[in-house]
Amino acid sequence: MALKDTLLYVGKAVIFGLIMAAVFLFVTPLLTNKDASNLFIQKRGDNGFELSFSKAVRRAAPAVVNIYSLSVNRNQPLNTGSLQGLGSGVIMSNEGYILTNYHVIKNADEIVVALQDGRKFTSEVVGSDSITDLAVLKIEGGNLPIVPINLDVPALVGDVVLAIGNPYNLGQTITQGIISATGRNGLSSGYLDFLQTDAAINAGNSGGALIDTSGQLIGINTAAFQVGEEGGGHGINFAIPIKLAHSIMGKLIKDGRVIRGALGITGEPISSVMAQILNLPDLTGVMITGVDPQGPAAQAQLAPRDVITKYEGEVVPGVEMLMDRIAETTPGKQITMTIIRKGKYYEVPVTIGENLSADEQ
Repeated sequence: MALKDTLLYVGKAVIFGLIMAAVFLFVTPLLTNKDASNLFIQKRGDNGFELSFSKAVRRAAPAVVNIYSLSVNRNQPLNTGSLQGLGSGVIMSNEGYILTNYHVIKNADEIVVALQDGRKFTSEVVGSDSITDLAVLKIEGGNLPIVPINLDVPALVGDVVLAIGNPYNLGQTITQGIISATGRNGLSSGYLDFLQTDAAINAGNSGGALIDTSGQLIGINTAAFQVGEEGGGHGINFAIPIKLAHSIMGKLIKDGRVIRGALGITGEPISSVMAQILNLPDLTGVMITGVDPQGPAAQAQLAPRDVITKYEGEVVPGVEMLMDRIAETTPGKQITMTIIRKGKYYEVPVTIGENLSADEQ
């Protein structure tokens, strides 16, 4: 009886072990492939398995278009327009909205968009914004390829990325690299948080897609670092983060331009020396260095050496944050700022004006 119980016990244990082993062998490859699908595809070659980003490229590349801007000779308008510039763009919606760089279509009389399936369209400019170097075009067509996008997944330093565009009009080309840095300010207006990548962005790549290895759009390619007249080729290239680009696109579609607030000041961070001179409690805030005599700050009697410590009750840690908050405020709205003047705190009401970019003035 004891032997029978022992054999039954051992038999149950063996059967349970076999079942668990089968489950493990079946489930593990699925989990591994699921995790790996966000990184790369393993495909079998002559020498075994090798890495490939072809799945990501197949998802995003059809939505990346070639853009040709043409100029017309005003003295001979019947002649065919000459090619003024070339670049790339990304189809963002079924309605035919395309994101690209402002400098790609600036001063163009006609803009031709070429899809990878061979179709060509004449596009209209919905709106442009020189400060962020973004523009939105629109084409009329059916069955348009749309780029995958996820605004909730930020790009991180070290992420592998692919840049898709039409460099030197050679046709669609893919380059690969990593995110080298994020939050690169001051490259244009000082308001932008560029993504820096070593993926090559050459002439014609501007306005194209920067995607991750799952094929989702994370940025709009915009510039390569240049020293003097050397051109690019330094492995330092920049893209506009998709969250910012998507926000600007929505504003351009709605209003045809980006409406920004303006205060009419220049400012700088607080140094330890200035904190002592101005009798400040710490280095938090922005010291006003200049005031536009015709701007909202002058009307509110703000002056150089005033230190802005709060904007609508929010602590101001530095210049970038303050400028962003001002730009995001609707022109005509009255806000309250906390300032320190000669060691004393004041609450100052200010009516925000409108900031016109150079192409709107």
